[in-house]
Amino acid sequence: MKTYILMTKFSTDFAGKMKEREELGRNWLEQVKKTCPKVKFISHYALLGDYDFMDIYEAPDEETAAKVSMISRENGAFHAQSWTAIPYKRFLELIKEI
Repeated sequence: MKTYILMTKFSTDFAGKMKEREELGRNWLEQVKKTCPKVKFISHYALLGDYDFMDIYEAPDEETAAKVSMISRENGAFHAQSWTAIPYKRFLELIKEI
């Protein structure tokens, strides 16, 4: 499976719903698990900066990763991106191939 990093920024409508964050997050996670059962979450982080949350997960392909981003958008994210992550050791191997 490939590793992805989901960066999420919520709309201003959701900024005022911080006390509901746990329930909203649980609903989002249930929807992801139902729609994308092969996705395996590695870690979740709340951020103070340009993005509100960062989730690191594994998915079988980029189409599944796109669905995770779309589910985030459907659940109140103003901006959601899933980035491909390459393990550092593999990155070093790739450098040697060029």
